[in-house]
Amino acid sequence: MGLFGFGKKTEEEVTCGCNGSVNEKKTSVAAEGCCICGENGCHIKVLGAGCKSCHEQYVNVKKAVANINLNAEVEYITDMEKVMNYGVMSMPAIVVNEQIVVMGKVLKVSQVEELLKKLGC
Repeated sequence: MGLFGFGKKTEEEVTCGCNGSVNEKKTSVAAEGCCICGENGCHIKVLGAGCKSCHEQYVNVKKAVANINLNAEVEYITDMEKVMNYGVMSMPAIVVNEQIVVMGKVLKVSQVEELLKKLGC
């Protein structure tokens, strides 16, 4: 964590299940379907402070999505104002379709796969 914004990430990394490029304005249409191609799918957000554990959770979620061939948008949010809007006090956290499903622990890839299947993604 950088003091006074030094070393702080200014952009969030966002990828789409259709492998399209996504910008923040287009993510607001995500509830209707895929932000680019209009396909339906799960929208997954990893919330964190940008620390090693949070990044590891993001990588594990991306691997799980790829392993199960899931049509999903995966977003890594490190903006603390946005994180706090979810009411998350323990990071990393995973949000699927705007519902917090995991908070305060790093799941293994297999655990994320199992969770996503259970949620019907």
